[in-house]
This record gives sequence, structure tokens and C-alpha cells, in this order.
Amino acid sequence: MTVERSRVQSTPRTAVVWQVLRAELAARDGEPLSVVDVGGGTGGFAVPLAAAGHHVTVVDASPDALAALSRRAADAGVADRIAGLQGDAGDLPSLVAAGSVDLVLCHSLLEVVDAPEWVAAALAGALRPGGAVSVLVANRAAAVLSRAVGGHLAAAAALLRDPDGSTGVRDTLQRRFDTASATALLSGAGLVVERVHGVRVVADLVPGALLDAEPGATEALAAFELAVAGQAPYREIATQLHLLARRPAGHADTH
Repeated sequence: MTVERSRVQSTPRTAVVWQVLRAELAARDGEPLSVVDVGGGTGGFAVPLAAAGHHVTVVDASPDALAALSRRAADAGVADRIAGLQGDAGDLPSLVAAGSVDLVLCHSLLEVVDAPEWVAAALAGALRPGGAVSVLVANRAAAVLSRAVGGHLAAAAALLRDPDGSTGVRDTLQRRFDTASATALLSGAGLVVERVHGVRVVADLVPGALLDAEPGATEALAAFELAVAGQAPYREIATQLHLLARRPAGHADTH
């Protein structure tokens, strides 16, 4: 079973991530996988994956999000393939058995947690040997450029100087990444990074009114995102970076 292609490509902001996930699922020859979505919220990724025949566990700290997930799963007819567990990334080892998962999603979390190295190790520990993790993180370069272009030069300079890529205590994110720092974080957890793509290279810059008014514009934007996501220098200025990393086969469990 595969995730429906038309559904994936209709959303420019997620088209790149879905393209990578689709390839990972296709490599498993239709085998139903065990998937964990850490911070998966209301099921934007979980429900389509369950509809494709996979068993998905969503770990999220918000009871309201998990309640919405349950309703969404029921409406989609996949409630039997989705489980919601309340907790955060730090609870993962107590919620998911070590070495039991084929695919872990960790999207927009590593920039807000207190201990990203610990979370990365927990993601790796949940995977079976050969299993993969899909990681989506905020990109420092995009944040610097967007603030500078918007005239917020002091904030842009602070982001540029700060070793974690934060503007300070009022920043909603504790850190931002580049390809090297994100790769180093996952590699330190024993994972092998196989692919890095830019997500939302220009999607945040195209006016919504244009997409609404111009027939085919949304599909054209999604196609453009897919075309430039893996190319330098476009990848380096995307709003987010997406990494697919793998736990090597035969990797001994240390958690």
C-alpha cells in the first residue's frame, strides 16, 4: 500500500516530506510498518499513513490534540490502526518498546526540547535495526534572512551570532539548525543520515492570494518545491530542513 500521490502533492509545504516518506514506504514493498509520530498532534501525517495500511502511534503532550486525532481517525475509518499516547519526547522510552519501530517521525520538536541529544538518542533507541527516522527542524539561515529582509536587523544579527541560533529569551525556539549541526546531532545518536532536503524553500514567500487566484498555482508551487529541495543553494535557505536517517542494521541497543 502507498500514500495517495495526489493528496501528497497538493500541499506545497509538505510535498517534500511526503516525497521522502513515500520512497521509504515503497522500499518496504508494501509491508505494513510500525510507525511512531512524536508530537504528531491531530494526525496530519498519522492519518494518511494509517490509511495506507500502517500502524501508527502518536505521542503528544496535548490531550486536546489527541482527542482531535481520535475524531479524525474515526472519520477516516482508520481508528483501529492509530493509537494516541499522552506524553512528550522525553517519555518516549517509557511509552514505546526499544527496537520495536520501523519508522519514527519527529517534526518540529528538536528545536524546542531542553535536551535534543537525549531526544535523538531516544528516537534511535525506538527503531529496529534498519529502521528510519524522519526529522524536520527549523533552519537558521532562513530565519536570519527573513528577519533581515523584514528590517529586523538586530534580531537577524542575534540569530547569526548565537551558537544555538536563537534571538534570546523571547524566542519561541530554543535553537535552529543547519545541515551540519542537524546531521551531527543524529550521527551522535548512532544514526546514519541518508538524505537532507529543504522544506518550504519559497512556499512561505508566495502570496496566498496568488495561489487562490491563479489556476494550477498550488500544484506548480508544490512541483517547484520538489524540484529545488535537494539542490544547493536553495536547500540552505529553506524555512526547514528535512533529514531521513537510519539505524544501521545490526546496531546494538544501548538504551
